[in-house]
Amino acid sequence: MSWTDDVDKAISDFFDPISRTASDIVFYNVPVFGAEFPVIVAWLAIAGFVFTIYFGFAQVRYIKLALKFVSGKYEQKDAPGEISHFQALTSAVSGTVGLGNIAGVAVAVSLGGPGATFWMILCGFLGMATKFVECTLGVKYREIDDQGRVTGGPMLYLRKGLAERGLPQLGRMIAAPAALMVLLFALFGGNVLQVNQSLEQIVSVTQDSTDFFAGSAGSLFFGVLMAVLVALVLIGGIKSIGALTSRLVPGMAILYVTACLIVILFNVGQVPDAISTIITGAFSPEGVTGGVIGALIQGFRRAAFSNEAGVGSAPIAHAAVKTKRPATEGLVAMIEPFVDTVIICTMTALTIVIASGPVYEAARQSDEPVGISITSDAFATALPWFPNVLTVAVLLFAFSTLITWSYYGQKSWHYLFGASKVSDTLYKLVFCFFVIIGAMMSLGSLVDLSDSALFLAAVFNIIGLYLLAPVVKRELKKVLEYVRRRDAGHTEEEIEADERAAEAAEAAARTAGKTPLVKD
Repeated sequence: MSWTDDVDKAISDFFDPISRTASDIVFYNVPVFGAEFPVIVAWLAIAGFVFTIYFGFAQVRYIKLALKFVSGKYEQKDAPGEISHFQALTSAVSGTVGLGNIAGVAVAVSLGGPGATFWMILCGFLGMATKFVECTLGVKYREIDDQGRVTGGPMLYLRKGLAERGLPQLGRMIAAPAALMVLLFALFGGNVLQVNQSLEQIVSVTQDSTDFFAGSAGSLFFGVLMAVLVALVLIGGIKSIGALTSRLVPGMAILYVTACLIVILFNVGQVPDAISTIITGAFSPEGVTGGVIGALIQGFRRAAFSNEAGVGSAPIAHAAVKTKRPATEGLVAMIEPFVDTVIICTMTALTIVIASGPVYEAARQSDEPVGISITSDAFATALPWFPNVLTVAVLLFAFSTLITWSYYGQKSWHYLFGASKVSDTLYKLVFCFFVIIGAMMSLGSLVDLSDSALFLAAVFNIIGLYLLAPVVKRELKKVLEYVRRRDAGHTEEEIEADERAAEAAEAAARTAGKTPLVKD
């Protein structure tokens, strides 16, 4: 046994027990119709359902308006912030559209059967409402320094928003753990999983010529190489890498979607049967542990990982938008889960079910989840050369997600440990160290650890979202009135003057004790 094997074993021996313990605690089960159902999954799903009802199916009623904001129809050049609605949306999407859509769907299908796809789509739909709430709050309670740099996220709107509602102690109590969970997910989900699944794809496409990457030495080499590249971007020594990736990733996304469409079109006659398999499997899955509940659990877990609705990460990116009305960005943020989960994840699932049935059926017999290799094999059935292109796309997706999540994690780290130069350097070293860890961990342990951090972040975040939902409703009313007046021909100056007068009157009445702080 080589020293790299010793390192590999040491990492597994250290993280596997932590992973099992974390999963057992976070995913505490209760019996539901003869199956074990994790309470935490219900917590996330119920939140999406409640916000969907509370805001009157905003994801359906206002999606056209959201697209208008993205197109720049109501853009305000003098608004505070750093980036446009479109740039904020693409920045957030770069952190969600990636391996969660490729490897995450494969994990869901391998563990929960094709029916898990149905539940992923439903979770994505409900997640649109949750994303609307948290991203509105992310802009509402953001902070902008003297140089125009924006900081936002759950740690700010939980602390400041709940203080406004007369709950300052609760705000402080849940803001810190929310930031900690986002940080942990940045390390395991936004970092380690990306490296792990990138390596799996490289192993898949190189196994006929070499088994180097399948061994511990190859894993370590790949991890160190990725860590060096990430460090160069984090340190700022090679800014061109980040600029180049930001240009290439959209192209890779288009290429990936095109490849899905090609596989689907090559097998267009099987599409009706695939859709039927997905729907049937959602309500009467065969061979899936836990039956319907098992398929639902896997679908919701992977959808939550893919679109991150309710976790509190997206508001960090969306907070930088140029706007004077927070709900405008909340509406824009609804597009994110739709693109990520409803469209791209569905296309991946159809590709797998159509082209790789025997592969995922075999994978379901395994004790360990199988990830991106299933998707790669599905593409190979119609496009034998595509796994090589997919490898490049995967590496770019992974690298883009790594950089995006390094930013999310950095903001959480600053909130917890301060933003000094020493603290910042320590964070970058820790993040790069976990890149190396990602190449050495088993997928099963990794999925459990990343899911545990993800769902714990959602616990603290969603408590605040419930309590601050009336604030969001008030902000939504402001935006709808603003749009109505703009469309009626009123100038920006007239609308702003009236809004300032209304806010002054409300503040005066609040001071006199005549109105509540927030109207439901």
